[in-house]
Amino acid sequence: MFETRNANTNLNRRQLLRGQLRDQQLPMRPPWAQSENDFVQLCTRCDDCIKACEDQILFRGSGGFPEISFQNAGCDFCGDCLSACTTNALQAPVPAPSLAWRHRAAIHDNCLSLNGIVCRSCGDACDTDAIRFQLQTGGRATPLLDQELCNGCGECLAVCPNQSISLDIPEEH
Repeated sequence: MFETRNANTNLNRRQLLRGQLRDQQLPMRPPWAQSENDFVQLCTRCDDCIKACEDQILFRGSGGFPEISFQNAGCDFCGDCLSACTTNALQAPVPAPSLAWRHRAAIHDNCLSLNGIVCRSCGDACDTDAIRFQLQTGGRATPLLDQELCNGCGECLAVCPNQSISLDIPEEH
């Protein structure tokens, strides 16, 4: 119990010292990352996971902790970062090691296709077919996102010309 409270204090203290007084969205950590508090406590900032990432989507972020960026590519969940981590900051869950995280894609209102401009980049990049397009009257195509098929790989973010997609953790019902 004390360790968790101490980790919360360290996160809050770091935010205060950086002038981040409002609650901000937590940085996106590598796949298989523990909860933010546990991750920050366990991660030694050794960069082993960053060096192991062949897709080069991991980088040294705030406080020297690894973060993930889908600006140029998505994650193929190869597990190299997981294997490289010796501190258990990245740890595959025992019942379902294939579930790297709960993040799923979300398509926003500024999507080109939703605004009548032909674009299907995200659907073309989606290996799981989670993003499909339904033709509408007048030649428009509406993107349809199947949350059950989405694995949160971020390929759709990397190719979206309008930054109309985000990866979010869906609210549990």
